[in-house]
Amino acid sequence: MTPPTARARSEREVHGGEAGTDDLVSDFGTVGAALLAEEYGVYTGNANPDLARKICRYLGKELGGAEVFEFANENIFTKILDNVRQMDVYLVQPTCSPVNKSIMELLIMLDAFKRASAGRITAVVPYYSYGRSDKKDQPRVPITARLIADMVQVAGADRVLTMDLHQGQIQGFFNIPVDELTAVHLLSNYFRQKQLENLVVVTDLGFAKRARTFAELLDAPLAVIEKRRVGNLDRAELMNVIGEVRGRRAIIVDDEIDTAGTLMEVVRALQREGTDEIYACATHGVLSDPAVERIRDSVLREVVVTDTIPLPPAKRIAKIKTLSVAPLIGEAIRRIHLGQSVGALFSSEIELVQEMVLWEDGGMRTITSRPEPAGATNA
Repeated sequence: MTPPTARARSEREVHGGEAGTDDLVSDFGTVGAALLAEEYGVYTGNANPDLARKICRYLGKELGGAEVFEFANENIFTKILDNVRQMDVYLVQPTCSPVNKSIMELLIMLDAFKRASAGRITAVVPYYSYGRSDKKDQPRVPITARLIADMVQVAGADRVLTMDLHQGQIQGFFNIPVDELTAVHLLSNYFRQKQLENLVVVTDLGFAKRARTFAELLDAPLAVIEKRRVGNLDRAELMNVIGEVRGRRAIIVDDEIDTAGTLMEVVRALQREGTDEIYACATHGVLSDPAVERIRDSVLREVVVTDTIPLPPAKRIAKIKTLSVAPLIGEAIRRIHLGQSVGALFSSEIELVQEMVLWEDGGMRTITSRPEPAGATNA
């Protein structure tokens, strides 16, 4: 790999003299990453190291060095192997399975960076667990989502970068800046590439706002599932399907798929209403047992998730497709570091989030929604 300083010198020679602002904001952050590689670092715990490596690959830099392991007595040890004094640090650690261990790794690493005098520490938490516990909906229950937010701040985080929180108001639990990304554009573009006709987008009331954006991007109507969760069980009792779905191809969209119990209830409701084909997608593929078996045995044509949570080999079946959010998170990191707008990713530069970068067997394949020039062929 060419050293960052050498790449930076090469870019300056190409553009003549010093690199300017246009260089720093070039697509996919190539030049900006080269010029600023030594000024910020990306680190990871054990929750999703593959995603962290993909983010670094996108940014054109090496993953920072850190030791994170568990002693025989289950105590977690962390040591940062680099000098991070006054550095802009980005710690990639989704709080996925094993959830409580991942949370402790996150907190201990944040403390380690704080005590190592890092200049600014951003907790990159693609999946925020305990998101469902965001209010007191029963007597004498905790608001665990707020508790996690408090712990992250006390541990030393100066900023949080996350994706598709279960409820947007979780941002308000923090007293530090929170940037919430969304995979809605990425997922919708995947289905646009399939060129499906006569679509209807189906969601529940909690995800309706983001699902409306999903439907608009596909130029499809929106149907809403009215549901009621039964006690503390991982299943929901469906109440009604609001919208016309008969004779259409349905795409069920949600923020996460856990045991897939609710998803199967939605599928059965759509079948009763006369839907022709059914697809499903979600940002976070938690896929707790027996989710994979339920999906495998269902009438679902395909289930699309992202890699905010790693998918073990045992759960990789033909019906489940994984898209990578590494380019989106990587671009957000670059923009935060440069002091540029993160919201612009979903507005004026919407084409960027519609790029899909898929890592397959170590190789990178890019699919884009932009029309190809006449006569163009795929490499």
